[in-house]
Amino acid sequence: MEHTLQIMTEEAFDVMVVGSCMTDLVSQTPRLPKAGETIHGQKFFIGFGGKGANQCIQAARLGAKTAMVGKVGKDFFGENYIQNFKDNGVHTDFVEQTSDAATGAASIIVNDAGENAIVIVAGANMLLSSEELQNVLPAIGRSKVLVCQLEISPETSLQALRMARENKVKTIFNPAPAIPDLDPDFYRVSDVFCCNESEAELLTGSSVANVEEARRVGQELLKRGCGSVIITLGPQGCVVLKAGESNSKHVPTTKVTAVDTTGAGDSFIGSLAFYMAHYPTMPLEEIARRANQVAVVSVQAIGTQTSFPFKQDLLAELF
Repeated sequence: MEHTLQIMTEEAFDVMVVGSCMTDLVSQTPRLPKAGETIHGQKFFIGFGGKGANQCIQAARLGAKTAMVGKVGKDFFGENYIQNFKDNGVHTDFVEQTSDAATGAASIIVNDAGENAIVIVAGANMLLSSEELQNVLPAIGRSKVLVCQLEISPETSLQALRMARENKVKTIFNPAPAIPDLDPDFYRVSDVFCCNESEAELLTGSSVANVEEARRVGQELLKRGCGSVIITLGPQGCVVLKAGESNSKHVPTTKVTAVDTTGAGDSFIGSLAFYMAHYPTMPLEEIARRANQVAVVSVQAIGTQTSFPFKQDLLAELF
């Protein structure tokens, strides 16, 4: 065991993600049920989700050598999730199984209009602790890019970002799901602070309904100490701001008919991580432009990870 651990800790990854794994239990219904009501749905499926795992899998599908750091239950869903990572070429030695909680789960009801109601039970995700991160520190120190979100304990995410920064590893932080009282240190340890309109609104208290407002709010977030800020705007693309540069850049995206936007933000962030690791000198707005193109492909198919494209599904010019 000593010997295998040695080999394991000496591997160098392009992208490491410290974050969440969730099993999505999805029911499609004509409408959302009222309290105390039972209705018939037309379809049920189980999917792999969780922001951390989604971002990790998109980076892997583009060709990044990736490792996931997370926690699942010692249960059927946990076993399945680890297999899902392996099927996608993600390194799983840092995904632990615990008997103290169930694998994170999201019960999702989607109606015919595409509206949803979701209950998330974080379960094992909340048990990933700062102590366990210490064991992964050598691997974090040798990786190129570290990605974190807020579906695990915020302290654990912050600790991982700090470790990366101390080791000169590039950091991407996605403050999702957003919390209004975010520790100000999160801004200072983010090379790239990437959020969507609603997250930006929650963090600043200002409306983000268009590109102009996104530029203003982006400046406000930048002032809090981030290296750069990207605010994603769905069909309007994104706005990119960098510390020390007075002008923000609007990066539009290709117009398409979206079939299912679930996970589009995760596809975008996983793509950012891939490009930052593989093309360290590429300007951030060009990285964002390419990540937009990947996310655009993901919204044209049903499902979350099932809709994430592989390198061979994409135009050669994106690589």
